[in-house]
Amino acid sequence: MKITVIGCGAMGGLYGAYLSRNNDVTVLDVAKDSIDAIKRDGLVIEEPDGSSQAYHPNAATNTDDMGPQDLVIVFVKAIFTESALEGDKNLIGPDTYLMTLQNGGGHEAILSKFADRSHVVIGTTQHNAARTGVNSVRHGGSGKTTIGAADGSVEKLAPIVEALSSCGLEAGTDSDVQRLIWNKIFTNVSASALTGIFQMPLGFIAQDPSAWKLCQTLVREAVDVAAASGYDFDYDQKLAEVRHVCEASPKGVTSIQADIAAGRRTEVDTISGYVVSCAHEHGVPAPSHEFVVSMIHALEGKARLTAANN
Repeated sequence: MKITVIGCGAMGGLYGAYLSRNNDVTVLDVAKDSIDAIKRDGLVIEEPDGSSQAYHPNAATNTDDMGPQDLVIVFVKAIFTESALEGDKNLIGPDTYLMTLQNGGGHEAILSKFADRSHVVIGTTQHNAARTGVNSVRHGGSGKTTIGAADGSVEKLAPIVEALSSCGLEAGTDSDVQRLIWNKIFTNVSASALTGIFQMPLGFIAQDPSAWKLCQTLVREAVDVAAASGYDFDYDQKLAEVRHVCEASPKGVTSIQADIAAGRRTEVDTISGYVVSCAHEHGVPAPSHEFVVSMIHALEGKARLTAANN
């Protein structure tokens, strides 16, 4: 398949590298130093067992000389999705599948501006990765990638599943992929969001009684909003899963925590903000999530003001 991965960060780098094993892959990023390093030395994936391998996908900072692809995978931060796709519309033809595995929910609304819903692919992955250099990525752990089309169909996605699986990215389809997206969101909108506000690792959320009480409230509201959206989850089970994540990775630094610490914009609008938008749509109160979204935006504003005054 002809595949372009937009956004060559940790996850984009991992998928771009693996998919290049059996496909014509281009990784696309605006960071010229990263693209130059990949062109020169390859895209290095450091595996959990300590081994590493350099892969050599095509690499570019723009798509001026490129035409429609079979598959375009969006791995930029959600706040940049629309602008990235607007600038790379020449990659998207009538038969192009446009896919996202980004954190949070609601991404199909933006992708559907650039492709019909039958060609918009949404999903989740259990892989995790972290950037270790301009052209290197540490593969933290493996798992399954599950995808579905925005229109609910899955049969036509078999070539994408095969492309992923044949390259070491175990994949499958689910006609109810939205439920999987909801299932993954609970930790992000509770414990992860709080790590950003408190600037403390995941372990703090489970250890501190007041932080854990806030976490419980956020999980409860998210479960209620999910139910109003048509997806029933057991509150006690979801809370136990969130606590397990915190206790299993007590020193874990979440992406939203790191973004706030570095003065970067976060993806809160497609994570906690997704719960808020669904709550408004279905008339369910979610005041704690509204507070979290406003708090995190205020912290972003604080960082911008601090930088401007220094």
